[in-house]
Amino acid sequence: MKPAAVGKGARVAVIAPASNAKPERIEQGLAALRSRGFDAVAGEHAMGKEAPYFSGTAAERLADLLDAFADPEIEAIFVTRGGYGSNYLMEDIDLDLIRENPKPFFGYSDLTAVQTWLFDQAGLPAFHGPMVAADFYREGGVHEASFEAALNGGLVEAGASEGLRILKPGRAQGVIYGGCLSILTASLGTRFAPQTEGKLLFLEDVGAKPYQIDRMLRQMVLAGKFDGVTGFIFGEMLECVSAGTDPDLLEQVILRVLDWFDGPIAIGLRSGHVSHGNVTLPMGIRAELVLETEPMLQYLEAAVQS
Repeated sequence: MKPAAVGKGARVAVIAPASNAKPERIEQGLAALRSRGFDAVAGEHAMGKEAPYFSGTAAERLADLLDAFADPEIEAIFVTRGGYGSNYLMEDIDLDLIRENPKPFFGYSDLTAVQTWLFDQAGLPAFHGPMVAADFYREGGVHEASFEAALNGGLVEAGASEGLRILKPGRAQGVIYGGCLSILTASLGTRFAPQTEGKLLFLEDVGAKPYQIDRMLRQMVLAGKFDGVTGFIFGEMLECVSAGTDPDLLEQVILRVLDWFDGPIAIGLRSGHVSHGNVTLPMGIRAELVLETEPMLQYLEAAVQS
């Protein structure tokens, strides 16, 4: 189920389904969207603050999310930031409403569980990409080429210039899927657990020590969530190796945990928690990972209907 392409001049909503964000960052992010030609409007509780760290009550945050999907004038939905709290909404998301009103929904981090759930249950592709008060607000925070391609029906590509590096060579195709590793593992054992099996899997995180990455990957292995995976793509893994630690430690951990895997493994792709230039990766779309002389992730189809 592909949403319609989104062009310049489109009205887009900015909502806060999880933690609150600094108002000045939201304002700067809104201005950045407007400077790109979008009519960006903030949801009712986008700048709210609810103890201890939310942008509003669960009911308020859910209402903003569903209102954005239901509003026929809204063509795409962006979130302010991740943080924590979108799991409070998931039991009450109206999947029929989403199916009837498919729209690009941008986010990462805490939004991973919502995005994978909407794809698994409603078929809505997830746009793992920049958030308003985390990326759009800062100069150089957004990878423009992938952002524009994802919205206008172009084919997304990412290679060495987007941080992609080869850990294990090879070539694989599949439906790209995934997001923040800690959120994916946190949902195991619930009815919202991700359907990662058989996918071309993208995994990223921030500030998790190598042994914690090890533990989460092993948990996914033991849960059978890597069964049939065609290839692995790891993100930049920002701040996952401490200063003074062997810089290759995380890569060694990944290769050891996945020593049974015969397919290609890449790392370094700047999407999600990144230092700069957040790459938009549409999830639920067929792509090919080519790790040969030069690393390349190339999409085989567009994420939207032109």
